[in-house]
Amino acid sequence: MNTQLKYHKQIKANHIIYVLDEKSINNAIKKLKIDKGNQTYLLKKIKNNDFSYIIKDGNYILFAKYKQLKKAENKEKVRQIGHQVFELLKKEISSLQVEGKSIDAIELFSEGLMLSSYQFIKYFKDKKERSFTLKTLYITNSHVDIKKINAVVEATNWAKELVNEPLSYLTAQKLADEVKLKCEKAGIKVTVLGKAKIKALKMGGLLAVNQGSIDPPTFTILEWKPKNAKNNKPIVLVGKGVVYDTGGLSLKPTANSMDFMKSDMGGAAAMAATIYAVAQQKLPLHVITLLPATDNRPSGNAYAPGDVVTMMDGTTVEVLNTDAEGRMILADALAYAKKFNPELVIDAATLTGAAVAAIGTSASIAMGNANQKELKLLEKAGFNSWDRVALFPFWDDYKELLKSTIADLKNLGGPYAGTITAGKFLEHFTDYPYIHIDIAGPAFTHKKEGYRGLGGTGAGVRLLIEFLSQKIK
Repeated sequence: MNTQLKYHKQIKANHIIYVLDEKSINNAIKKLKIDKGNQTYLLKKIKNNDFSYIIKDGNYILFAKYKQLKKAENKEKVRQIGHQVFELLKKEISSLQVEGKSIDAIELFSEGLMLSSYQFIKYFKDKKERSFTLKTLYITNSHVDIKKINAVVEATNWAKELVNEPLSYLTAQKLADEVKLKCEKAGIKVTVLGKAKIKALKMGGLLAVNQGSIDPPTFTILEWKPKNAKNNKPIVLVGKGVVYDTGGLSLKPTANSMDFMKSDMGGAAAMAATIYAVAQQKLPLHVITLLPATDNRPSGNAYAPGDVVTMMDGTTVEVLNTDAEGRMILADALAYAKKFNPELVIDAATLTGAAVAAIGTSASIAMGNANQKELKLLEKAGFNSWDRVALFPFWDDYKELLKSTIADLKNLGGPYAGTITAGKFLEHFTDYPYIHIDIAGPAFTHKKEGYRGLGGTGAGVRLLIEFLSQKIK
C-alpha cells in the first residue's frame, strides 16, 4: 500500500515537517519551544542544506527550505526533499503532519514523498518485514488538492507496478485483465478485443509480431467521456504493450538488453495509468486510450526479416528487423484511431535504443506534426512535472530513409536518426494532429533514482496528466 494524503482540520500526527521558504523558516525555528542549543543547531543546518531535523520527546520536528517556486528546478528540489524525508522515516513512523504557507510547496513535497513509498516486494518471502510503515501524510490546509495528488501518485505507482511485473505473470491477456479491473472501477468504459477480432480488423502488424508467441494478442480500448467534456473531439492516447521483447528472430544479446525487456510495455502502462488518473480526478475531457499488446518471441512461426506485412490500413511493410516490433503494433493502433476523428493523438513507447543514445535516461524524446502550441505545452508540462521531454525535429526529409524497394515502407530507417525515423514510420498511419513520445530512456532504472525508484518509473504518466490538466485551464 502506498502512502496516502489526508486532510485533518487539526494537527493529527506527533511528527511534523514544516515546508517553508527561506524568509519564513528562521522565524519558525525561533518560535519553536526548544532550547537554544537545538535552535542554533537547526538554524546552522538549514542555512547550509535544504532539509534538517531534530527529535524532541521522541517526536520528529523537521524543516524543509525551498526557494522561489517559479523555477521548475526549485519545484523538483521540493519533491526530492520529500524523498529524503521518506528515506529517513519510512520504517520509523506511520504518519507525518505537513505544515506550510505555500500550497504548491506542500503538494510538491507530498508528491515526492508519496512517490517514494512505492515498493515492488510481491515476490519476496519476507515481504512483511520489508514493508514500509509510513502510510499517511496529514495536512491541515484545506486548499491543498488532495484528490489530484493522490490520483497522480496512485496512477504513477500503478504504472511502475505493471512495468515491474514479469512475463510469467503479465501476459498480454493479463495486462488487459488488470487494466479492465482497475479502470472499470474508476468509471472508464473498457473493451478488450481478442485474437479473432484483431484478425477481423486485419491488424497485420500486431498479428505479425504475435506469430512467434503461444499467447494470443489483445487490443484494449478505454474511454472516459464525461457529460461536461470540454473537447468536441476526443484526445486519443496510444501505448506500446510489448509485454516481453526477445527481439524475435533478430534476437537481442542477453546481457544488458533482454533481461529487463519485461519493461517494453511501459508505454501501455503509462497510457492506462493516465486515463485512470483523468477519471479519478473527473477531468472534463473526452479521452480514449488504445493498448495493442503481445510478446515478441523467436519460435518456429515467428515473423522473419524479409517478410512483407500488410497493415490494418493496407500499407505494406518490409520487415528488415523483427526487433523493430513496437512500431508494427503501434501502427495498427494509430490507424484504428482514425475512426474517432480525434482532436489529437499521442503515443508513448519504449521504442528505440537510439533515444537513450541521444539524450540518456533523464528525459523522453517527443516529436510530431501537431501544432507548435501543443508541442510547447507538452514541453512545459514536462518541466512542471519534471517528467521531461526533449523536442526533436520531425522533418519530411527523414521519410526518404523508410523507402523500401519491394513494399510501401520498411520498418527500419538506417543507422542514423533512429528515433526520428521510427516516429516518421508511425506518422504514415495517421491523418490527424499527432505527437510521438519515446520513453525508452527514463522508463526503467537499473539503480535506485530518488522517488523514481528502482525498475519501472511510470515515465510519461505525470507528464501527460499535467499536459491534459493544462488543456482545460
